[in-house]
Parts: sequence; C-alpha cells; structure tokens
Amino acid sequence: MGLFSPAQGVGYIALALGITAFLQKRDDRLKFFNATQCLVYALHFVLLGNLPASTSSLVASLRNFLALRYRSIVLGVTIICVNVGLGAAFAKNPAGWLPVIGSCITTMAIFRMKGVPFRLVLLASTLLWLANNLITGSIGGTVLELANATINITTMIRMVRSSPRAQPQCAGVAQSANL
Repeated sequence: MGLFSPAQGVGYIALALGITAFLQKRDDRLKFFNATQCLVYALHFVLLGNLPASTSSLVASLRNFLALRYRSIVLGVTIICVNVGLGAAFAKNPAGWLPVIGSCITTMAIFRMKGVPFRLVLLASTLLWLANNLITGSIGGTVLELANATINITTMIRMVRSSPRAQPQCAGVAQSANL
C-alpha cells in the first residue's frame, strides 16, 4: 500500500487528531479529540483490512465519548466484554488480539487507575497498538503510537521526579527539622 493511498490518508488524519488530543490542557477536550481520533482510526483499519483493530477502535471511540460524562466500573466492564466479544468474532490469529487487549487494558485503566500506574498501563497498550500498526502497515498509526509512547514516558519521568519522595533532602535541612 502506497504512502498516499486512501487508507494511509485516513491514518494521517487519525495521527493529526491524536496529536491534537494530547496538546489539549482540558481533559474533556482531550477525551473528545481522542474519541474522534479512534473513530477515524476505525475507518483506517477497515480500509487496511484489519477488522479486529477497527472494531477495537470503534469501541474505544464509544468508550471515550461515554467517559466524557460517566465514570462507572459497570460501564467499564461492559465495554471490556463487548471488546472481547468482537475480538472473538474477528481476530483470526494472535496478532488480531493485540488491539483488543490494548483497548481492554486501557478501559480498565481509565475507570480504575491514576498517576504513574495509569500511565504505565497506557504505555503497555500503546506498545500493543504499535505492534499491531507495524504488522498492519499503518504509517500514520505507527507514528502516532511512537509519539504517544515518547510523550507518555517523558511525562512519567517528570511525574516521578516531581514527587515528594523523589526529592533529596539536604543534610542541614533534615537535621534542623529534628531540633
């Protein structure tokens, strides 16, 4: 498939939406752009003939739109069940399960986690999607997941460095506190 085929063109649109999402300062705008990016991703993967990735992207889009309004563990479990059911229907080989697993663990993280552990799960999901995109031949998707991984790792490093436990104390300050 060529660099400028219709399928790759849709992937480039998904890439632009994904980067736009992570540039947002407001969570609701991030979720909206991410949900829209997943919707475009679904079309991209249909055009590439990867139905498991397409259905996982479609479910992720729905999840992200719902997450704008709701934060329910029951909703999260329902979304995971739908994703696994669609994976069972469409995944014909182990590679077909990569996006399904990635979307499921992201759903769990969205509804149950925060901080660095949340971002570690998102990084694992990103790596699963990256493998899927490399196998599928998705150029825009591969660039997007590489950018997501880089941004996520950088953010985790900043979070760890800024945490109170990561700050070394000066000996003089520690001694004067004991007085």
